[in-house]
Amino acid sequence: MEGVDRGNQLRVFVIIGFLSLVSIVTYGWNEYYIYLSAYLWFGVIYGMCLQYGRFCFSSAFRDLFAVGVPRMAVGIMIAMVLFGFVSAFVTALGMSTFHAAPYGLYSVIAGLIFGVGMVLAGGCASGSLYKTGEGNGSAMLVVLSISVTQAVFVDIGGWVNALVPRAWRESALAKGLPASINVGDGWVDQYLAGHVWNQPVATFGGLLGLSNPFAAAYVGNVLVGIALPAALVLGWIYAGWARRPFLRRRAKAGQPAAGLGAELAGYWSMVMASKRTAVAGLCLGIAAGLHMFVMKGLQVKFGVTNFGELMSRMGFTFGISVAGTVFDPGYWYVTTQEAQWVGWVFNRLGWENMDNIFFGLNNGIPNPLINPADWMSIGLIGGAAVMALLHNEFKWKAPTLELATWAMLGGFLMGIGSRLGLGCNIGAFFVRVSEGDVSGWLFGLGMIAGAWVGVKFFSWWTERRMAREAAFDLA
Repeated sequence: MEGVDRGNQLRVFVIIGFLSLVSIVTYGWNEYYIYLSAYLWFGVIYGMCLQYGRFCFSSAFRDLFAVGVPRMAVGIMIAMVLFGFVSAFVTALGMSTFHAAPYGLYSVIAGLIFGVGMVLAGGCASGSLYKTGEGNGSAMLVVLSISVTQAVFVDIGGWVNALVPRAWRESALAKGLPASINVGDGWVDQYLAGHVWNQPVATFGGLLGLSNPFAAAYVGNVLVGIALPAALVLGWIYAGWARRPFLRRRAKAGQPAAGLGAELAGYWSMVMASKRTAVAGLCLGIAAGLHMFVMKGLQVKFGVTNFGELMSRMGFTFGISVAGTVFDPGYWYVTTQEAQWVGWVFNRLGWENMDNIFFGLNNGIPNPLINPADWMSIGLIGGAAVMALLHNEFKWKAPTLELATWAMLGGFLMGIGSRLGLGCNIGAFFVRVSEGDVSGWLFGLGMIAGAWVGVKFFSWWTERRMAREAAFDLA
């Protein structure tokens, strides 16, 4: 580890050693813990990739709209395409654990709310999680705010039920949900069961009617569902932000600055400027594909479809949903497990929150020590810390009052957007688009529009504050 501070080297060994010890000791206790360790170590890989590529959706679109720098946004588009090729192979083999989500206008609105929030917070859900591993105090507050907001939001009832359209309420009650789920007294429950669940569910391969699994995965999901839309987005970014500066530099260098050749050279230059993010995206794609493959293999090995069944076998019954399940996505995901942390704490403090769809029917609130997705988030933070230490980039950074305020406000909006959109920038956008899920691009369009609104708001706020300070100085 040449060039790495010796103290940082020691810290890396401590982190890796501790996580290894956890895996060894828990496996020795019960072989079922290998299921949790798989999530843990894939989380480490995700964290290392995110930190290496500085992979943050907030930074991507903030930089694009505020200062015209397209590098990160371009890198994310390329990463999604690369991820898509890997995940398509796993899907075609029938080893994918991914499930498409309903699509509709609600995805766009949820993405809009989330996009505004991530710009205000200065980090998206995944970006805040990996920055927590770098010692960033503002990022920690963002994660906390997202988590608390989700845990509270999914259990809101009472007077807010007056805001629920009658059609949603009637449709939700007609679903015949278990008696323990009080769907009639939950705004989010009626939104989900009465509206979202009524929307169509499809991948691009399915919409095209492709029955051959490889054709559906590569032609439908990858080519039509990922590559072509990503190419359009990249073309929009090139025309709006990268083209003019490139052609100007080309003209100054005495090279032709007009014609198809110059345009293709500019497009390629824009793509190649994002190599580090693209490499990180490729590694994320390979890891996510392997993650699905491994989790499916473990489910086959143990004869289960969800970790909740293994929990029951081990004698852990608290926190399992009425369906006998816990949140066990089988692939890269962020935000739901953080909401479970807070939901579990609230429940231990006396809040009855297992009567809603999010916790009581779908995800449960198992003890964080035996929650598979929680292990993934811990691993992600640890992996990001390892990579930051190896690059001498780890540093404890306490937030100012202003940054803390923005972090909490942005996290609040992202928490609401996540639950309305059934996921965050990863679960509702990046992974879904990479899996050919129609809903992914709808959430993404809303998120990009929300980021633009957030940037414009920040510009207005900054100008207003500067004018106020100038007026104070003159006085």
